[in-house]
Amino acid sequence: MAIQFIDLKAQYQALKSSIDARIHKVLDHGQYIMGPEVAELESKLAEYTGARYCITVASGTEALLIALMALDIKPGDEVITTPFTFVATAEVIALVGATPVFVDIESDTCNIDASKIEAALTPRTRAIMPVSLYGQPADMEEINAIAARHGLTVIEDAAQSFGAEYKGEKSCNLSTIGCTSFFPSKPLGCYGDGGAIFTSDDGLARAMREIRVHGQEKRYVHTRIGVGGRMDTLQCAVVLAKLERFDGEVERRLKLGGRYNALLAGKVQTVTQRSGRTSVFAQFTVFVDSRKQIEEQLKAAGVPTAVHYPVPLHLQPAYKALCRVHGGVPVAESMSGRVMSLPMSADITQGDQSQIVSALEAALKL
Repeated sequence: MAIQFIDLKAQYQALKSSIDARIHKVLDHGQYIMGPEVAELESKLAEYTGARYCITVASGTEALLIALMALDIKPGDEVITTPFTFVATAEVIALVGATPVFVDIESDTCNIDASKIEAALTPRTRAIMPVSLYGQPADMEEINAIAARHGLTVIEDAAQSFGAEYKGEKSCNLSTIGCTSFFPSKPLGCYGDGGAIFTSDDGLARAMREIRVHGQEKRYVHTRIGVGGRMDTLQCAVVLAKLERFDGEVERRLKLGGRYNALLAGKVQTVTQRSGRTSVFAQFTVFVDSRKQIEEQLKAAGVPTAVHYPVPLHLQPAYKALCRVHGGVPVAESMSGRVMSLPMSADITQGDQSQIVSALEAALKL
């Protein structure tokens, strides 16, 4: 059997009875929008992260958009972020009419380089949006300190890092606002689109709850501009079932990521796990030259790969004229041609890992 890039089928089989029971409970009560599972999931996720509030939303993208709307970020404002991420990070900044300002990344983690942020600030800067790429938080302590010095808000784009930690604190509770995604391939995923926003700020929580239901303070009373951003009850039910073994999945991801690192040590450069941080390895990413040839050889050996991400956002056609690049981003441009992700999930076997590593070793010799 071919190796799966992410084995969602194995995960479902392990949780089948719980997932099926949760789904059928929703089918029985019929409250498909804002049913009781929504509040239950929000309570459990808030408790898990340590944040005071969790607001479930329709997707990780919607989470970022609602966060920006709650902060009243608008045309003329700037948001500092990374060009080396999925397009949603910059997309939401553009959607509210603000300017994405890109600074370069670290060559070993591919996360935003906190040492370059302060120089990129202008009087128009309103927020900093670091991405916890590949499942590992950025240098949130330094980023929060910069924000505090300049009166800015930090929004952690934690779409890939739910379950990870930074100096003992959970991702999504590392700054004023944390946003995550429950896209099926994420470390904690549903069976469609879904996401969540986390904050301990009373006013922001209230604003974000209103924005996700078309800006309603109460039924048919619209106090602000909003969106249709609710997470379906059925998707909340799936995540509730998956939470039952999530701690075990995170522990297994840590072990499997460590095993990959050990097997590949001295053979290929991998993403560095910084001291004081954990990664949930949303992707296991290596840095290679001659990537296309290596991908082709791995495919021939039955090993799927992916590239996260092949084109930095400042070079994307839709964003070239909308963004500002501070000081050049040569590391992001270089890494976009070298990163390659290997199969990774909590259900990958050690046998599959060994097969993947052997195929990569053979391909690296070209």
